[in-house]
Parts: sequence; structure tokens; C-alpha cells
Amino acid sequence: MSYCGWFSGEKYKDHFESGIYVCSKCGNELFYSTKKFEHSSPWPAFTETVKPDSLSKYEESPSALKVSCAKCSNGLGHEFLNDGPKQGQSRF
Repeated sequence: MSYCGWFSGEKYKDHFESGIYVCSKCGNELFYSTKKFEHSSPWPAFTETVKPDSLSKYEESPSALKVSCAKCSNGLGHEFLNDGPKQGQSRF
């Protein structure tokens, strides 16, 4: 598997090469490309992380958590609860 690097905005939205998305600052493995899915947002969307402890999270609103790299605290965006492709799944 090749490393895809961490995305920024639309650069990786339509990128579906096999690999692992990693933090751009420290290389921490974040998401498998196999967990990526099409979404109407302008950013790539994933259903789960490589490991449960890949990200640090804190509640920003009842439906969204702010997420950052657990290794270096690089800001990565949000986890939107119940917004994945299946009922009850989150979207990162």
C-alpha cells in the first residue's frame, strides 16, 4: 500500500488511489483509502480511522466533533455524527 499523504480541500476529493492517508506534519496513519466514500462536501470523506486512537476528538456541537492528529495535534477537521453512507455511521 502506498501513502497518499494528507489532503487539503478538493485536492484529494476525487483521489481514489489505494493507500493510507497520513498526517502531513508527522506521518501518523489516519485513514485507509478503502474507507473513503463519495460525499457532497468539497472534501474527502471517510467512515473510520486506521486505529481508534489515530485522532484526538472533542465535542464542538451535538452533531460534530473537532478532530486533530493524536500524535502531533495537527488540526484535521471534523467528525460528523450520523452523516456516513450507512445509518448511524460517522463521516470524517
